[in-house]
Amino acid sequence: MVEGDEIPDVTVLMADGPMPLAELGLPLVVYFYPKDDTAGCTREGQDFTALAPAFAEAGAVVVGISKDSPEAHAKFTAKHALSVALATDPDGSVCEAFGVWVEKAMYGRKYLGIERATFLFGADGKLVTAWRKVRVPGHVDAVLAAVGTLRS
Repeated sequence: MVEGDEIPDVTVLMADGPMPLAELGLPLVVYFYPKDDTAGCTREGQDFTALAPAFAEAGAVVVGISKDSPEAHAKFTAKHALSVALATDPDGSVCEAFGVWVEKAMYGRKYLGIERATFLFGADGKLVTAWRKVRVPGHVDAVLAAVGTLRS
């Protein structure tokens, strides 16, 4: 995905059923994270939750996506009082469309997994900014600042 690309024509599984990603609303912040209830993913979800009112005031919809089940998302959301919408990518098609299903390495072992990444789509449905290999501290603030530039 490069700046100017349209939102991929993919469907995510929300808590209340399947939904085409483009129908969630615009501007749209889509963040991919590896696994519910892990340290970095929890912090990221909490950071997006803390700034949810500011994203809403800016008119932006935020959705987090992982391959975890809707049931796992519900437990994760309840345990950490998250207010950000979480979607499931059960077959990996959404991760593939965004290019975030990548080879990773941990302790010398290579495996496939979700790259932590965030994508901001403007009101026209086109990619404005993409953040790859995200480091959680300060990231959500940077995304909110980018959303703020859409109004200018």
